[in-house]
Amino acid sequence: MPTYGWPVTAGLTTADLLAARADDPHPGLLFADQRYSWAEIVAAGRRRAALASELRRPGPFHIGVLLDNTPEYLFWLVASALAGAVTVGINPTRRGAQLAGDIRHVDCQLIITDGAHRRLLDGLDTGVPAERVLEVDRDRYRTLLAAQDGLARSDARIEPATPMLLMFTSGSTGAPKAVVCGQGRFAAAAGYMTGRLGLGRDDVAYNAMPMFHGNALMACWAPMLASGGTWALRDRFSASGFLPDVRRFGATFANYVGRALAYILATPERPDDADNSLRLVYGTEAADKDLAEFPRRFGCECLEGYGSSEGPIAIGKLPGTPPGALGLPTSESDVAVLDPETGSECPRVRFGPHGEIVNPEAIGELVRRDSGFVFEGYYRNPAATAERLRNGWYWSGDLTYRDEAGYFYFAGRGNDWLRVDSENFAAAPVEHILARQPGVLVVAVFPVPDAHTGDQVMAAVELEPGARFDPEAFEAFLAAQSDLGTKWSPRFVRVVARMPLTPTNKLDKKPLRAQAWECTDPVWWRPAPGEALRLVTEQDRSALREALAANGRAHLLSGAPS
Repeated sequence: MPTYGWPVTAGLTTADLLAARADDPHPGLLFADQRYSWAEIVAAGRRRAALASELRRPGPFHIGVLLDNTPEYLFWLVASALAGAVTVGINPTRRGAQLAGDIRHVDCQLIITDGAHRRLLDGLDTGVPAERVLEVDRDRYRTLLAAQDGLARSDARIEPATPMLLMFTSGSTGAPKAVVCGQGRFAAAAGYMTGRLGLGRDDVAYNAMPMFHGNALMACWAPMLASGGTWALRDRFSASGFLPDVRRFGATFANYVGRALAYILATPERPDDADNSLRLVYGTEAADKDLAEFPRRFGCECLEGYGSSEGPIAIGKLPGTPPGALGLPTSESDVAVLDPETGSECPRVRFGPHGEIVNPEAIGELVRRDSGFVFEGYYRNPAATAERLRNGWYWSGDLTYRDEAGYFYFAGRGNDWLRVDSENFAAAPVEHILARQPGVLVVAVFPVPDAHTGDQVMAAVELEPGARFDPEAFEAFLAAQSDLGTKWSPRFVRVVARMPLTPTNKLDKKPLRAQAWECTDPVWWRPAPGEALRLVTEQDRSALREALAANGRAHLLSGAPS
């Protein structure tokens, strides 16, 4: 089986990579109309490292950063790496008790924020005293920073195992968890991604993904740090701003997560869209049709990979990867698809004459079984860490299947199982089919409770601008899909104005599952097999609730109109 390895220098740390850039005059950061050399970035990081060391107190040296993507965010990331501290990326879309709980959980000594984000903390018990919340747009901060020696160096002893980041997971399947990432792992990712993507000093890597997430840092900034290339940064993702930014910065590379490509493609097409500097985009979880359409429209290559903030499993596409497949493991590792109940390996998938999955028992959990991986765990969450490390193996929590040639396919998250009429199947293959329908921008498939037993299939669709949902056309489309399983057709279809997404543009199915048909969006349903789809009425909703209650299943429906 072909693989490609990790060009890792043993013992290398992120601090070592930064030291190599300390006198580098090459542009390292572009932001709006601002421009910083690598030497200026490292110098700015050293000043902040000196300030952090001066303000350090006993306990974990954790520095929370509550900012949009800005130069200050990057300077504090550099500062933490140089000082032996840990950058905690705080999700600015969280609110209230959830935000306070996130911050308390990770034991921050300092919080770096600005006036706009500081208001999010008002009245919250974060465990961080007010005087240790530094606002970068205030005179006090500028005074503190000016007092530091611009060439100050930390005397911290930094090793590859020294923690560098706490990265919250996306929360697409449950409460976010703080993944530990050490200096050595980050430096290894920098070396690997540089070679994997073929990036060098002349490249400009454009990032609009949030910096509190691993994709922005490990798939975009890290290879620029390793190669000495230039990082072009936008404060937050904008579909309409993507192409103008690429042209303004001269970007040759861009990263993405989730449905970002779909939203860029939904912007009005122009004849000169391919007239740009972009050579490659890289990311994860884009729909097959978007991966095909993006290169045509923008004249660049699209490269997909599978990975996570936790790090032990990486899968990427190689030439010859079948359509729809994730690809092959990116190192000599023992990665398999296992039955989560028995721990035995699932059979290889068999496809029927129309590409349908013949043996759904081929779907299981993606697991790494050798001992060569690094997983530093979830901070202060031993139960979640233990759930990932069972029997000495790394269990990803993601559903996959594998074909006879060894290629892996994504089938959904761990809670994306559906059971309809005693048949088990996963959501992602159904989503892939529904996404083919013209006019569909984003689709999510999830289970809702059947009145008697098991589940029924529900789909939420966000349509392209100007499109409308036509139930008859939808029924005709389903009938024409030869690889659609006999139990896979949605009984309910919810048409949403905007699909709920995590801050990293991944589908957030939790509110969809919780609400089911109890929502203000139009919901179409098939009252009985063979009947045509029609709009759900309030009378229908009452009847559905009563049927669930009559069978002792009302507790399975927790949603309410939103």
